[in-house]
Amino acid sequence: MSYLFVNANRSAGTINKNIYGQFSEHLGRCIYGGLYVGEDSPIPNKNGLRTDVVDALKAIRVPVLRWPGGCFADTYHWQDGIGPKEQRKTIVNTNWGGVTEDNSFGTHEFMELCGQLGCEAYFSGNVGSGTVQEFSDWVEYCNMGGVSPMADLRRKNGREQPWNVKFWGIGNEAWGCGGSMRPEYYADLCRQYATYLRTYAPDQKMVKIASGANSDDYNWTKTVMERAGGWVDAVSLHYYTLPHDDWQHKGSALDFTRAEYYTTLRKALRMDELVENHSRILRQYQGSRTVGLIVDEWGTWYDVEPGTNPGFLYQQNTMRDALVAAVSLNIFNNHCDTVCMANIAQMVNVLQAMILTEGERMVLTPTYHVFTLYKDHQNARQLESYVGAALVGEGEEQVPDLHVSASQGADGAILITAANLDDAASRTVHVVLEGAKAGAVTARVLSGAANAANDFDHPGRVAPRALAVTPTAEGFDAVLPACAVAAFRVEP
Repeated sequence: MSYLFVNANRSAGTINKNIYGQFSEHLGRCIYGGLYVGEDSPIPNKNGLRTDVVDALKAIRVPVLRWPGGCFADTYHWQDGIGPKEQRKTIVNTNWGGVTEDNSFGTHEFMELCGQLGCEAYFSGNVGSGTVQEFSDWVEYCNMGGVSPMADLRRKNGREQPWNVKFWGIGNEAWGCGGSMRPEYYADLCRQYATYLRTYAPDQKMVKIASGANSDDYNWTKTVMERAGGWVDAVSLHYYTLPHDDWQHKGSALDFTRAEYYTTLRKALRMDELVENHSRILRQYQGSRTVGLIVDEWGTWYDVEPGTNPGFLYQQNTMRDALVAAVSLNIFNNHCDTVCMANIAQMVNVLQAMILTEGERMVLTPTYHVFTLYKDHQNARQLESYVGAALVGEGEEQVPDLHVSASQGADGAILITAANLDDAASRTVHVVLEGAKAGAVTARVLSGAANAANDFDHPGRVAPRALAVTPTAEGFDAVLPACAVAAFRVEP
């Protein structure tokens, strides 16, 4: 039996709902065919947006959505995507597959999507190939409520009131596809761009986000914070989980060995180290202000599915991915004093997606179901939690068998999320609550073989189900199946 302790007397703070954010890029079939099919499509839609996909995403309460990239952002010129669609400029998506982009999905369509989802927008601006004036004009177009050239242009295109977009990313991966910049050079550009990103009303809020590090490039974070930390409100971090370090041969999403399973989980758990180390740098240089950490690209990255366009990054999604999502979200929850947003890559049909589509058909992935189990952590008070874990694995690839986080909502209910990373054996957990009395306990669990996946012929193969719990004097007991993610709701 493993002991799982939850201490309601200690907390790192509030879990920002934006930790459960999403990411949508003009990449493969994420936008076109995934989220957007156009008003004339036979697929049911509202203003061109797929009704089935939007309804599914609303169910997991998406809080914030990042767009238009990714690498695409630093080739995107926003004025190409406004105005009458038949007059919009056609371009080639040189980053992802060399396909033609007709710009039928632009600023207005994206804000329509955010409106239907009930989420906030996070725009990633073009620093790599754009200009300060272009970026500044985009902010004015979206946020100016008075009379100005950009506000008048917005009204001409059918939107009277400003959208008041709050989150603005100053470039994307400036160290790589966003311009191959040195941190010193980017930091100076970041200060310049941030100066011209202005608010247009006394109560208007803006969060300026610096393009942050790749994985463990701590020098990037240090240099940006030293030189530009006073001009931004947050710094991003990108980290992808690959079974193999060879980007040309990353490994299969479905056909993997037991050693590759544990390697993937070990690398996912490294997120804790990365968040802690980058957060320490932010605290060192932020002064009297608070500069947050935004992990705006994270998730698994495998070789594309056989027979698909290599530039579309389409991959299947298994229980292995569900466990990566579970431990990552647990880590973000437990670092809620620094992590103020995270955006899994990506929302539909790309990398570790919530949803896969094919024509009229749609399937929810195991990762989607993890977000279902975890959604009540949003804006809840994080609670200290720890577990007596043992190491499991294959050869040198060892990971803790159990991984947890916990929170308490405004209604007093406690949510405990726990993952059993052991691919072969169940775990009996004895949950001990300190500082809280357990009322009724309900639980749901997602489990299956490590490579279990939902596909269009078997859309319900992996789905949450009820999990039995036994009340005890200290809390409750439960048995977690092998390779499982569970959510326990403890009523006050």
